[in-house]
Parts: sequence; structure tokens; C-alpha cells
Amino acid sequence: MYEPTRTASRRSFLAAAGGTATVGLAGCLGGGGGGLDELTVAHMPIYPDLQWYVMEGEGYFSEIDAEVTGQEFGNGPDIVQALGGGDIDIAMFGIVPAMIAIDRGISAQVTAANIQEPMGIMAEESFHETFEAEGADAFATWEAERGEPFTFGTFPQGSVPDVLLRYWLRDVGVDPAENDAVEIIEISGASSVWQAIANDEIDGTSIMEPVPTIAQAEDSSVTMLRTAAEVLPGQPAAVTLMSDAVRDSPLAAQFLEGHVRATEFIGENPDATAAHVNEGIGMPTDRARDALDSPLSNFITDPGEIADATQVFSEFAAGNGQIDERLSNDAIFDLEVYDSL
Repeated sequence: MYEPTRTASRRSFLAAAGGTATVGLAGCLGGGGGGLDELTVAHMPIYPDLQWYVMEGEGYFSEIDAEVTGQEFGNGPDIVQALGGGDIDIAMFGIVPAMIAIDRGISAQVTAANIQEPMGIMAEESFHETFEAEGADAFATWEAERGEPFTFGTFPQGSVPDVLLRYWLRDVGVDPAENDAVEIIEISGASSVWQAIANDEIDGTSIMEPVPTIAQAEDSSVTMLRTAAEVLPGQPAAVTLMSDAVRDSPLAAQFLEGHVRATEFIGENPDATAAHVNEGIGMPTDRARDALDSPLSNFITDPGEIADATQVFSEFAAGNGQIDERLSNDAIFDLEVYDSL
């Protein structure tokens, strides 16, 4: 069973507990929703879903002609399960689970991106110079000097951070399946990745904010080696997926109008946005504010900006057996809702 967790004002950073909450109510339920008077929105307590917290905190849901209820989840697979059960109308989560949902025949498509290029490849500072000089051979040098492989720790295989890491390794000429000098271990949750860094349990990671900001604030020796923009321009991450019923109603455009406003708000009001991060995710305001200045904080709405790079993720998802075959962008995206705004 999927386990939705408590919504915005009653959560702690990257922690989960059960429940739902109603966060918006229009004046005329169903009056402009094309027969729908409720929207259930799945989201996760992560930076790439920041538009949710801004939309909630700034009261944008009051302008939607339906009652908006948020359900917080700890991972993408649980959201996919909830979508399959018909319990979710809109999902704000990773591009890979979105493709899995579509591949399983769930009638939904991606109508917006939440962020692009939000991941970073981080590595021990002592590795940086060797890598710049030796490229792929740096991993063998590390193993020879340390007596153990270079260990990356990131989200489970097939997740967005994992795909970016494997894409980058492939691009530099390293196959972890055949190269004993590189090891990738699975870690669930950004807070657990940070703990693994802090405890010297891993040598590098592929991860999004706020982990890089926390690592820098704590003077960690694991620092940024490559940003996603340097590895895969336009890299997708969290997206907004809508059921066909929502996409065929006026609610789709109304929700995306709020999404656009939230994206603009994040760029124009970083101090106020940091307060929403504190309230919604539970991250200290000062660090939330620092994370918004990160080169990884590239919040967008236009799904067309991630379309090209999404095919890389579709290829990996098919190769991992997460989807039956590579999905075309026509199967993944509905660009018309955004284009109609």
C-alpha cells in the first residue's frame, strides 16, 4: 500500500508521517472545472517540488475552481501506485516514475516541468585534480591508492540522480558493471545521502539541493565536480503529471497558471520563498535561502525545455526494464496546456 504523508505546515525536513490536508477552496466548486470539483495532488518534500509549497503558501489554490487536496509521499513508486488506483489527479514527482506510470497504461501525461538541471555530481576534493588529469583512469588510480573502489551513493537505480550519474560515467568512459574501481550503492532519501557523506561512508554522489548547500555549510570534503548543466543540458527531474480527466478540463490551465506564478515568485522573491521552504519542508530558512542561489536551483514550468534530454532518461528506463520500451516525447508530454496559457 502507498502511504501518503502529512502536508505542508506539519512536516519536517525529508521526514514522513501519515495524513492529508485540504489546502485550497474555490468560490464555486465545479463551476469552472468541467465536472471536476476536487483535485488530489501528490507531491514530495523535495526542492524540485518547490512550486507546490509556494502555490500553497501564497494562496494560489484559491483561484482554482476545485477543492485542492495535497498528499505528501516519500517516493515516486508509491505515487505511481496511487495513480494506478485512481486516487491521484495530479502528481509532482520525478520524470522516471512519470514515464513508468504512462508505460503502465495510466491515462496521464506531463504538462509541466518543475525544474531543470537540478543535480550535481559531487566527489571528494582529493579526487577532483586526478579526474581532471586522467579522466576515466582516475577511478583506477583511486583504487590503487586507497585499496578500495571509488564509492558513489545515490538514490535507487532508475531514479533521476542515478540515471544522471550513470549517464555521466558512460559519457566519460566508465561502465560500473565492468569496472571494479567504481561502485554505486543505493541510498533512499536526501537526508540519508547527506549522512553518508558526513560519516565518510561514500566518496561521491549525484544529488540535488539542499545536500550540496548543506555539505558546503558543514565544510565537507565532498564538493561539486560537475553540475547537471555541464553533464546533460536541459536535464529533467521533477515534473507535473496530470490525469486525462484533468487535462481535458479548465482545471489544467488554472493549475498551470498557478505553477507559472510560483516559478516566477521563486525567482523574484527568494527570501519569501526560503520561508516557504522552512514552513513546507522544514529546512532552516538561512540554508534554504543559500540553496536558492545554487546553480542547481533552476525552476521552470515550460515542459518543452526538458523534452530533448528526457529521451536520455527514457532510454535508461527502458534499458533498466522499468518501462517496456523507450517512450517518445509525444507519449510523455502534453505541451498544449502550457502553450495555451
